[in-house]
Amino acid sequence: MLADGGRESPCLAESEDVGSRLGFASIFRLRYGLQGVWSVPTILVRNVAIVTMDSRRRIIERGSILVEGNRIRSVAGDLEGLDEADTDRVIDGSGKVVIPGFIQTHVHLCQSLFRGASDDMELMDWLRSRTWPLEAAHDEESTYYSALLGIAELLRGGTTSIVDMESVNHADSAFHAIEQSGIRAMSGKAMMDWGDDVPEALSESTERSIAESVELADKWDGAAGGRIRYAFTPRFAVSCSDRLLREVAELARARHAWIHTHSSENPGEIEVVERERGMRNVIYLDDVGLLGPQTIIAHCIHLNEDELNVLARTRSNVAHCPSSNLKLASGIARVPEMLDMGINVGLGADGAGGNNNLDQFIEMRLAALIQKPRVGPTAMLAQTVLEMATIRGAVSMGMEDDAGSIEEGKLADLVMLDLRKPHASPGAGVDLVSRIVYSAHSSDVVMTMVDGEILYEGERLVRMDEEEVLARCDEAIERLSRRAGLRA
Repeated sequence: MLADGGRESPCLAESEDVGSRLGFASIFRLRYGLQGVWSVPTILVRNVAIVTMDSRRRIIERGSILVEGNRIRSVAGDLEGLDEADTDRVIDGSGKVVIPGFIQTHVHLCQSLFRGASDDMELMDWLRSRTWPLEAAHDEESTYYSALLGIAELLRGGTTSIVDMESVNHADSAFHAIEQSGIRAMSGKAMMDWGDDVPEALSESTERSIAESVELADKWDGAAGGRIRYAFTPRFAVSCSDRLLREVAELARARHAWIHTHSSENPGEIEVVERERGMRNVIYLDDVGLLGPQTIIAHCIHLNEDELNVLARTRSNVAHCPSSNLKLASGIARVPEMLDMGINVGLGADGAGGNNNLDQFIEMRLAALIQKPRVGPTAMLAQTVLEMATIRGAVSMGMEDDAGSIEEGKLADLVMLDLRKPHASPGAGVDLVSRIVYSAHSSDVVMTMVDGEILYEGERLVRMDEEEVLARCDEAIERLSRRAGLRA
């Protein structure tokens, strides 16, 4: 039985559906109309400071936002003539701030269960000794709850959109979690058909990798009213054959799909690619046709000038993950130089297995701070970092006309903050963007809205039974650890 007396999603009613087989629907509070369509209210948020992130980067000190359906109908200092009785709900935001929902351009929901399981290691050891064995041990249920665990943290922290890479197997379960949780996502199954150190359960043939990816794309691309999109996600050159990468490039072009991969995160990874392919990472990815404005590459830390020029020429997008890069001792990406060259750079937490947090506030603060000793105090201004966390993330996903800023006609992906806390005070006379980037915490989020629907409010995830998710995750990581031989 569903929480709050709701009824099952139509997708869960199908006899062969993953969620139906495993009984996943019980953790959701689903609110459906008679035809199985979400009932989305008209919502007015009034008396609130608005950080628009529009082309003029306007900040409205006291204004209102009218949401109709899943779109922003009006943004103004004062919505004159509006009869509040005509709206389904009025939210008084006095003393609070509304910002565009954060967009994280690189996460691994399938690794949320691995938090704390592989600390104090460098990338390749971390992959080979812990992360890949745990991913190989995943089952449908563990993948589902791992995704929910990550999404719960993301929504609580104000992230409304993600670019996600799942594992090789059971990606369908993660898509069900994404669909039912309400978050906006571009995701895909990891593709891995190469490498001696890859566990057997993650090693697939080129044909199988392509076929399963296409099947998932056919099923999920455009699902949930367009809230879910599919990206082809070859893991990285170390675990992908030349043939696979070239076929992915052709497939993505034919389907006008996005590509999401990793590159140049660690010197050891680069050495393997140079030895096996005869080129540095980014040069090689360009050679196989993988780069372009519909490609998102995570990390890009160890790049030479030729590689930076290739990224700029191809207009490829970079996902910067400062916490993960520091924790895995990978290094510091030259983000100021990339931005100066016109390379679009978004921001992401990576997976909880290599970061431990999925907190965009931490990523923003670190993204700004780690560059200052290297380049100078103005290397990464707060405004620049907030752009990376919002509108630049939208550009990475090809959604700059629909997301990343608070403007009339855009999708209603909004986050409300209460900065009236000791750690973010005083507020008088302090630049609001600087307060958000340098002082704010994820605990300051009091409301998260995606597609016009409030998914987190009042310390509560509206669609999700959080306690049951946490309990199922504890059970799942014990099962996976035993299966992977990592714990007695």
